[in-house]
Amino acid sequence: MRAVAHRRVEAGSDQTSPPGESAKGRSRYRRLSVVHERNCLGTTGKVVVNVSSAYLAAMTDSNPTIDETLAELVESFDLLGDWESRIGYVIDLGKDLEPLPDADRIEVNKVPGCAAQVWLSQKRVDGHLVFYADSDSALSKGNIALLLQLYSGRTPDQILAFDARAALDRLGLPQALTRQRANGLNNMVGRIREAALAATASD
Repeated sequence: MRAVAHRRVEAGSDQTSPPGESAKGRSRYRRLSVVHERNCLGTTGKVVVNVSSAYLAAMTDSNPTIDETLAELVESFDLLGDWESRIGYVIDLGKDLEPLPDADRIEVNKVPGCAAQVWLSQKRVDGHLVFYADSDSALSKGNIALLLQLYSGRTPDQILAFDARAALDRLGLPQALTRQRANGLNNMVGRIREAALAATASD
């Protein structure tokens, strides 16, 4: 699946992503390359070329708002175009998740109703909820990684104020998944919101 996406990049740039690049870097590299391809075709006036790993790291060091993160995801999905490439991008996001400790792989941390096993744990740091997750399925792992990009490191109020259903519909992700995986995605959001509600109640 990802081979198709890489051929898409190479067709526009005649380059591959730098050796040793992280999954997130490869995804961003692919996205920027597609912008460059479209510019060559005359479909946009924005000139973005393949850039170094250091520049990519600098671009991701900031702490964007939840709406800014969503806007970036929407842009990435739009630029990738077809759903095969978009699903490959989601799977790549999952590769950047930190390994979940065995102590967190417990029944209470399992998200019910998912097509695969998904574990989700959290801790509170300076009033913000930081989430940790893993799955034994590459796609489910990518789905939860996408949600963590939106939610992890936010305050409970920010999490509860965010319209996840509208956001996911804007990405078109539920429509691209099977019914069971789409339900699992909704359950992941529900578990995150439950954690935010519990944190709010304890204040």
